[in-house]
Amino acid sequence: MNNEVYNFKLNIDWKLINLISEIDRFDANWTAIERKEGQSLKELKSIATVRSVGASNRIEGNRMSDEEVDVLLQKIDIAKLTDRDSQEVVGYFEVLDLITESYQNISLSESNLKSLHNSLMKYSAKDLWHKGNYKQHSNAVEASFPDGTKQIIFQTTEAGFATENAIRALLDWYNAETEVHELIKIASFVYEFLTVHPFQDGNGRLSRLISTLLLMNKGYKWIQYVSFEHEIESRKNEYYQVLRSCQAQRPNEEVTVWINFFLNCLSSIQKQLLMKLQQSGLETQLSHKEKSIYTIIQNRPNIQSGEIAIKLAMPAPTVKRILSELLNKGLIEKQGNGRNVSYSIK
Repeated sequence: MNNEVYNFKLNIDWKLINLISEIDRFDANWTAIERKEGQSLKELKSIATVRSVGASNRIEGNRMSDEEVDVLLQKIDIAKLTDRDSQEVVGYFEVLDLITESYQNISLSESNLKSLHNSLMKYSAKDLWHKGNYKQHSNAVEASFPDGTKQIIFQTTEAGFATENAIRALLDWYNAETEVHELIKIASFVYEFLTVHPFQDGNGRLSRLISTLLLMNKGYKWIQYVSFEHEIESRKNEYYQVLRSCQAQRPNEEVTVWINFFLNCLSSIQKQLLMKLQQSGLETQLSHKEKSIYTIIQNRPNIQSGEIAIKLAMPAPTVKRILSELLNKGLIEKQGNGRNVSYSIK
């Protein structure tokens, strides 16, 4: 069934309807889950925040690992934010924190978009000239890769009146639209925001922060306890391919693949959140030593067994045995091989 959503074509089929229903069924049960899992959710939010901040910045070429992000955020010293990676991380963290704490007071308006962008870029010396203002020059969407190379994904809206008019039209539509399902509205808004690319830099990061803001504003409050950004990072190639395939048809493009991608990411992290909540039940059955090691891994993602042994003054063979048990219980996961093996919460 072909439909028009904003300036796009969208094929609404049973697969898409079922995906939306699945996400909303979970959401209907969330209030009860939230009441029951109070302490577990605090821990999950802390972990999700580190993963979200790290992942969203790495998508754009930042080189900081989750462990480095965690160390930085535990003791932020503004005076020591001398490198761009650290400046970007702290800016993202502060905006994410603002959104999760004050989302009810942040409406979707032009002034708030500019204010969020200003806060996102405020520590980045390189971005002082344009933060909080629409772009002055063209800015094609580029994918950044670990080897430092970049690839143009698609061209964006021209700077000046074209960008200003495009964002105002998008905001007017979003705030007035009452018939389109909220999840489709949010996914459509994010797609158009990325395609217009209204700011000189930081559009990708801001789009993910806006996703969290809009989802929380529409009642999907569970989003703060699991990392949407990490899911996109793990599907980065698909993310760029989907954006490119839709944008290539512009104007009046067909955006079904983007809507499906966006909602699939939400469905995937919902399942991850449920699994994490089930695991929190297993945690109550852990021994004292198991709990100590699990807690360190929670606070220091990608930590190695040798570091755990030193921190807990525990024999290395004991640490390795307990790590193996935690792996078997599905509470942690390991990355790397040989001497480079590290551990994170699953």
